[in-house]
Amino acid sequence: MNENLVRFAQRAVQTRSYSDEEGEMAHLVEAEMKKLGYDEVWIDKTGNVIGRIGSGTGRLIQFDSHMDTVRADDADAWTYPPFEGKIVDGWLWGRGSVDMKSSLCASVHGVALARDRGWLKDKSVCVTGTVCEEYCDGENLKHFYKESGIRPDFCIICEPSGNVVTLGHKGKAQVRVTTHGVSAHGSAPEKGRNAVYEMAEIIQRVEALNTALYKKGETHTGKGTSLHGTIVLSDISCVSASLNAVPGSCSIYLDRRLAWGETLEGVRHEMDVLIAGKDALWEVGTLRHRTWTGEELVYEPMHNPWRIEMDHPLTQAMTAAYRDVYGRGPDRFDFWDFGTNAITPVALGIPTIGFGCGEYKLAHMRDEKVELRKVEEAAEVYANLIREL
Repeated sequence: MNENLVRFAQRAVQTRSYSDEEGEMAHLVEAEMKKLGYDEVWIDKTGNVIGRIGSGTGRLIQFDSHMDTVRADDADAWTYPPFEGKIVDGWLWGRGSVDMKSSLCASVHGVALARDRGWLKDKSVCVTGTVCEEYCDGENLKHFYKESGIRPDFCIICEPSGNVVTLGHKGKAQVRVTTHGVSAHGSAPEKGRNAVYEMAEIIQRVEALNTALYKKGETHTGKGTSLHGTIVLSDISCVSASLNAVPGSCSIYLDRRLAWGETLEGVRHEMDVLIAGKDALWEVGTLRHRTWTGEELVYEPMHNPWRIEMDHPLTQAMTAAYRDVYGRGPDRFDFWDFGTNAITPVALGIPTIGFGCGEYKLAHMRDEKVELRKVEEAAEVYANLIREL
């Protein structure tokens, strides 16, 4: 057991780092990188922490993990407190243990292992701990690349994958739909037009679209697969002059996930159909956040799905690294059904692949936990990947 790695992962879980509140976590990672003898360690204006090892002029390899977690507002219902970092029977419990502090810690240590074993000849490696991924996929890396001028030759996204090589993920479109009505006094609703009623049929259309997407996925990829497109209404609100008035506007927020083969162009057509015949409009659900350092992030959540080819040199190197550690090739490959920071390097044409510890279906859930043996294995895979590249 790599006790230093285990202690680091435990401290990471014990360090609360909700989105936009990652400062303490950034300094923890910074200190660990310096302790391990990274050549350079810094925190950029956005609040990302970056460590770099190696001065080779050959390939530059990036390992990226986000430092932020979703909230744990149901702490009293957890088996163990979400920030205790309890270790029980080889499992580390707590918020962020899966998503995704264990993989971050594994990458920090895995890169140091590669250096200590002499596998960095003519290469350099940077490890990034990024901010606000839970709200703004990829915006953190946009700021990092722009400020640092760094452009890696390869990027490994260390999101949880159950130690399964992951070749891509779904696309995403987040959309706000607004209906318009005419306000009137609640005692005379006939004098107005209720924007909520105007929205009601659109909501039914959203539900019908999700059912159609599921059936389409079954037809193309088989019963029970999660690789079909989805759409969900995730927020609703209305505006009225008072509780005694007919609402003059109503808004819903839609989260549309795109399976492989679907496109944003197709989603735009779907949105036009959803509001057809209604006094409504739709727009991209732009999000704005301010990081723990005060930097503003403006996120446009419209991304096509992506995947890397099986015969790509990065896929082949990752497969070889997996074989180095496990003594056999992968039994299967995966495709995430959620979004990640990968959208930024992929958009820049940087070959990107996924691999991380922890079962991603436990992410964002009560009693989140990761098997420490898998964390150690992930660090070994990362180290061996550097050798293979």
